[in-house]
Amino acid sequence: MTPRELEEYRSLRATIRERGTNRVGICVVGLTAWAALTLATAALAALPIATALPLLLLAAVFEAVYALHTGVERIGRYLQVFYEDTPGERHWERTVMAFGQTAPPGGSDPLFGRYFWMATVTNVVPAALAAPKVEEWIAVGVFHVMFLVRIALAHRHAAGQRASDRQRFERLKREAGGVPHEAPDQASPNRIHY
Repeated sequence: MTPRELEEYRSLRATIRERGTNRVGICVVGLTAWAALTLATAALAALPIATALPLLLLAAVFEAVYALHTGVERIGRYLQVFYEDTPGERHWERTVMAFGQTAPPGGSDPLFGRYFWMATVTNVVPAALAAPKVEEWIAVGVFHVMFLVRIALAHRHAAGQRASDRQRFERLKREAGGVPHEAPDQASPNRIHY
């Protein structure tokens, strides 16, 4: 490894460590702020639709956790493809990926999805206390169900991210080595891919 490559490797490993720590902190602080806002909504708001405000905070916290997680995974796959091809050396990213594939179900959840699901269901309580009309129940329910679907879709994406990111980085590595360049993704020309 050149000195520049070594510095890049160390910087990216530090980024993984920092973002992983920040993800946990954001989740704890965000859920705490959500709980306080939910209690305030239950105590002060007479309109059931007021539960949309704590739900919005909950969704923003989830998106922050999700963005940090997917970024860390992407950096890990970059390191795996571009730095772990030397025989006889330890391969942290490859080992972690293989370990994750063989881990029993029900382990830790890097997106804290169970907690966001519980918080979303709990978030409906202030609406129920306000004795909502049918139309209000529908509005409140639609917002909450949309967020629950978002959590489920994020989990599904995260479950396949390691393999798909690795394939994309392997393709980029081949292209850099003289393999013919493929056309950019035509399905979403304006979309930013991280």
